[in-house]
Amino acid sequence: MDKELSSKSTANGKERRGGRKARVAATGLTVERFFTTPGVDPADELAWEYRSASITGEDGKAVFEQKDIEVPKSWSMLATNVVASKYFRGTPGTPERETSVRKLVARVVDTLTQWGVEGGYFTRDADREAFHAELTHLLLRQKASFNSPVWFNVGVEAQPQCSACFINSVEDNMDSILTLARTEGMLFKYGSGTGSNLSTIRGSKELLAGGGTASGPVSFMRGFDAFAGVIKSGGKTRRAAKMVILNAEHPDILEFIRCKSSEEKKAWALIEAGYDPSFNGEAYSSVFFQNSNNSVRVTDAFMKAVVDDATWTTRSVRDGQPLDTYQARELFREISEAAHLCGDPGMQFDTTVNSWHTCSTTARINASNPCSEYMFLDDSACNLASLNLMHFRTIDGDFDVTAFRHAVDILLMAQEIIVGNSRYPTERIEKNSHDYRPLGLGYANLGALLMASGLPYDSPAGRNYAGAITSLMCGEAYAMSARLAEKQGPFAGYAKNAEPMLGVIRKHRKAAYHIAPEGVSQGLFAAQKDAWDRALALGEEHGFRNSQVTVLAPTGTIGFMMDCDTTGIEPDIALIKYKKLVGGGMLKIVNQTVPLALEKLGYPQTQSQDIISYLDKQDTIEGAPHLKPEHLPVFDCAFKPAQGERSIHWMGHIQMMEACQPFLSGAISKTVNMPSDATVEDIEKAYMEAWKRGLKAIAVYRDGCKRTQPLNTSKETVKDTRAAKATVAPEPAPAVQPEPRAVRRRLPDERRSITHKFSIGGHEGYLTVGMYEDGLPGELFIVMAKEGSVVSGLMDSFATSVSLALQYGVPLKVLVDKLSHTRFEPSGFTGNPDIPIAKSITDYIFRWLELKFLPSEEEDAVLDRVDVQPKREALPARTASVQRSDANTSKRSTWLNQADAPPCHTCGAIMVRSGACYKCSNCGATSGCS
Repeated sequence: MDKELSSKSTANGKERRGGRKARVAATGLTVERFFTTPGVDPADELAWEYRSASITGEDGKAVFEQKDIEVPKSWSMLATNVVASKYFRGTPGTPERETSVRKLVARVVDTLTQWGVEGGYFTRDADREAFHAELTHLLLRQKASFNSPVWFNVGVEAQPQCSACFINSVEDNMDSILTLARTEGMLFKYGSGTGSNLSTIRGSKELLAGGGTASGPVSFMRGFDAFAGVIKSGGKTRRAAKMVILNAEHPDILEFIRCKSSEEKKAWALIEAGYDPSFNGEAYSSVFFQNSNNSVRVTDAFMKAVVDDATWTTRSVRDGQPLDTYQARELFREISEAAHLCGDPGMQFDTTVNSWHTCSTTARINASNPCSEYMFLDDSACNLASLNLMHFRTIDGDFDVTAFRHAVDILLMAQEIIVGNSRYPTERIEKNSHDYRPLGLGYANLGALLMASGLPYDSPAGRNYAGAITSLMCGEAYAMSARLAEKQGPFAGYAKNAEPMLGVIRKHRKAAYHIAPEGVSQGLFAAQKDAWDRALALGEEHGFRNSQVTVLAPTGTIGFMMDCDTTGIEPDIALIKYKKLVGGGMLKIVNQTVPLALEKLGYPQTQSQDIISYLDKQDTIEGAPHLKPEHLPVFDCAFKPAQGERSIHWMGHIQMMEACQPFLSGAISKTVNMPSDATVEDIEKAYMEAWKRGLKAIAVYRDGCKRTQPLNTSKETVKDTRAAKATVAPEPAPAVQPEPRAVRRRLPDERRSITHKFSIGGHEGYLTVGMYEDGLPGELFIVMAKEGSVVSGLMDSFATSVSLALQYGVPLKVLVDKLSHTRFEPSGFTGNPDIPIAKSITDYIFRWLELKFLPSEEEDAVLDRVDVQPKREALPARTASVQRSDANTSKRSTWLNQADAPPCHTCGAIMVRSGACYKCSNCGATSGCS
């Protein structure tokens, strides 16, 4: 049977790379319509409007602005801002600048359709028109999106770079090492990410051919890191994204494990010496390895040695001779301790990865892209696309299997067309891309879909549902790939890999038959099994056009483009979100999925309104009226609210990955977030469980492990004009209104006072506050630096001004409102657990005064008197202001959960985690590669 398959595969497609001759000879496919109507432009079925896109930085200045942009009315302003700033091409302010989402989508779809015609992908004109219309519908309706390089480059350049993910090899010689540096730089320039396994480079304890000892891979990592640091702000829209991997048997494995944590400690020392602690500040810019994700690649043999407390021996790269011997548990402990301290290294499980390898006859899998979802041959590339799962939820809350399958077919066909028309940075990558044609179809909004379906993220039912959807997507994608192979021929490398690939397809199919039915509808349960039946049958007959078809990427920027509430496989961060408003203040948004979940769970509208009102006021759903205790897990999120106790345990994240991993060609981009009090033992357990449960890779992140600057949340209040409307008629004003005069309230000669010592970035000082009889502050003294110095004089004058303001009746909350969060040097860590980092001396002073002297009601008013607006018009109206201090505590908690995130390289806002990367909720930029 295997010989028949091999000869049949060779006959169907003779080792071709997508060249012009093969395209002409290819036979096209029939494309059915599902979403569209012949003769009707999908764009005309939408309501359009003109808007102005604007993104402001942390200083309030415009980072980007473009007026009169044509956008579908259904798109949010965030989606509008992201698309206009990231994906519109042409110099701003010139006639060549794109101004319409309609034209942006047309640019991409027109180009792909033309490539499809040239490649012989369509049987008839009707098939070409159907493909064009269906793809346009999916993109305009926010049901799907390609990875960012497609939007950047397709239709702009003759042969555009379209892939987001690359894996590069390196050999043990200087020419190859320097070539890798150049290749990475060019990929960063065009907005892509890359990963490499440096285990081929001999260790620092090994000899060179000409005498002396080698530098070792960690030494060269410093050079790679420096290049990435230089290029990260010179690319199109994103930071440099890269992955560095070293095998556990490499002689320098211990140095590799410790390299990032050692540099982290250096950064701490610089911070304590007064250097800027922000992500792009002097402290972190002065240390190495901040521009990469690091992972240790381990085999089952290593993990079993850890379990058995056996020894582990490293081996020479040149000749494989044994070198150093360690206790495996000691190395495993070192990995976990480093990850506990700085988040790196993660782990990749080599035996698991290669046991699911479709092309193992060609070569093994050694590395991944920066976010670990794309794992394939060295010197290969993958273009990504994602489906928005919430758009396949029917009116009655079920999953639309038929629509989803059709969307998978259209999107996979589009990605396949892209492969042969893209530009690649090296000849090796181009050859492997054409010969193996790997694709990365995935999805976003899983967390929102589960909640809207009334299924807890951390539950067997939720995991079964997620696994069934993932299974349907991958099975249908492979079935479509087999249909493409029938007409276009299988990928060139299929003939020699038919046996291992069909073996992997059978493993996928077997896993599909083992999904438990709890939480899964009969239609979805049957459809996902049928998809794998068809994939195997068609593959056995025709082979496959693509060696890989699915991954789960972070979906950062494209998630914003699709207006997704959750990214990739992630659950929602919190039920209450706060968004900074232009000009100050915070916008409070109640999760728009909550009403859908309450409806699905059977709550009547009146009870739902009560529950939502409680959530809005308390910032937690725990304790809400009418809500049944057994329904609380449905609303669990990644982070615990300040006034609640519930959140998804880190093991719940690993179990969700376990449920979906058997149905992915690649892996899952996801960082397992752990609380700040998580121990090294917790991380050891997480890594061990990930291996036991069949994950291909895992990264953990303990909140607060990096000492970067926390989020800068404005306390600028938003005036509530409704409060100004008096319900009682005012008394008549006198004929002559006397001019108001301030009266000074002097302090008694003998008064109580409080003195507080502080330190900001190593600069020490003392605050003394004199108080009135009622305990209110009336004067301020600041002692800092030596007597007679400029700083001392300025502080004396400033303290006098504040004292006079207090004595003449200026409310303390007004001063706190205006002067807290001002930013200038010196700034940095304080040692005060209530104010861990100060942006300036005045920032510290007034935040301390706020904590000491403002009662909770006034603190609430200072924190935020925010307008609360629903994200969608269909949502019920919210209350106009935050009325309780616990809500503000919850807001602080929400922000501090992301306190270690870097500032956005585009607009300066603090980013939030998205899978193994970061995304910016203000402008849509990402630090990843998708």
